[in-house]
Amino acid sequence: MPKSRIRKKADYTPPPAKQATAIKLTNRSWVAPVMLAMFLVGLAWIVVFYVTDGTLPIDTLGNWNIVVGFGFIAAGFGVSTQWK
Repeated sequence: MPKSRIRKKADYTPPPAKQATAIKLTNRSWVAPVMLAMFLVGLAWIVVFYVTDGTLPIDTLGNWNIVVGFGFIAAGFGVSTQWK
């Protein structure tokens, strides 16, 4: 019976080295102060509305002052998505 040929395996060649890609980081130091300011303004708006029995911050808005306060808080959450 004939002998089968022995296949030679290729020498090990390591995969090519991966080059590090530069990550572009932008300066977003404004995000945290703006976010906290929006939260605090919204909270203060709602607290002032309740403490003054609806006469402040803007009397003509009436109960819509609560929506304005929660709008500031929602804007703070919107700004927080830019935080890295």
